Amino acid sequence: MAAPLQRKVPSLTLSEINQSRKNELLAWVKDTGVKLLQINGQRKYGGPPPDWFGSPPPSGTEVFIGKIPQDIYEDKLIPLFQSVGKLYEFRLMMTFSGLNRGFAYAKYLNRYSAQKAITVLNKYEIQMGCHIVVCRSTNKCELCIDGLAPSVKECHLLPMLQELTTGVLSISLHPSPFKRQRQLAEVKYISHQAAAIAKKALVEGTLCLCGDQIEIDWLKPNIKQELRSSSGQAIPKILSAGGSCRDSLNEELSEPADCHKLPMLGSMLDYLNLQCEKQQLGRPQFFTKCVQSNPEGWLQFWYHVVIPRYLSPFSGFVWIKPDDSGLEDNEKAKNVVALQLLGALGCPVV
Repeated sequence: MAAPLQRKVPSLTLSEINQSRKNELLAWVKDTGVKLLQINGQRKYGGPPPDWFGSPPPSGTEVFIGKIPQDIYEDKLIPLFQSVGKLYEFRLMMTFSGLNRGFAYAKYLNRYSAQKAITVLNKYEIQMGCHIVVCRSTNKCELCIDGLAPSVKECHLLPMLQELTTGVLSISLHPSPFKRQRQLAEVKYISHQAAAIAKKALVEGTLCLCGDQIEIDWLKPNIKQELRSSSGQAIPKILSAGGSCRDSLNEELSEPADCHKLPMLGSMLDYLNLQCEKQQLGRPQFFTKCVQSNPEGWLQFWYHVVIPRYLSPFSGFVWIKPDDSGLEDNEKAKNVVALQLLGALGCPVV
């Protein structure tokens, strides 16, 4: 006996489902007035949001969101992550076809809200059978380019990467641990966002550097440690405000520097440049940004200094207090940092 014929029920394709989700997103944007900006493979809300006043949030306030269904958008995600704390920024990674890439980043006002998001929303069932992952975002700023030919030099690679990407701070070449007779480049960027955009541009673009099968990825901690061990490089030491050495690239000078007690403050930057020239280290490149102030009027500056021929860059934080010396706050911060670097380089300060 023949089996009875079954009537076929038409099913929606992924593109049809996605179009429905897009329509819901557009309706939500219209109703709420939320502004989304799409650039470089990501769609961003905030950074800062419209009602934001003051400096950006400190480090440790961003969370990574993974395993997002590809047809889920900001109309579902932003309200969900706003339910645990005030959002400073939300970034959803996008494909060219208009689907999300399965992950996003949410930055909060403070670390407490970020931790609450991890506690409350990790393994949250955002769609039937789909549980998202929420964890602390790691501020990765370094890429590795593996498979470079032995003939490639830093002086060749740097201008090429500066043309293809933005925010390059430093480059160092090492014998590749994975490819015989090849080199691996360690490339540091000014921020995680700059590094992420650079990684996307380099992976999706065509990078010709006289080498075959060039691979571009994040520089993982174990690879970085292996490169340091094989080259015998020691981690450079940064002087604290008290003058003691610390084995860290990200030390905060916790006590504000009293600028009036610093000798030759107005000339510290010039003096550092002179000493670096004498030691043939190259002219230091400074990146500074004011990140916060305290009730007493002190300003905290983040700094990152690259000395071209020194082993590694210097990063950290300094406090300065504005006064009537005539120097801009940014220049004053550079001079305070220059004084610390002079000590780290073993230069006499008179």
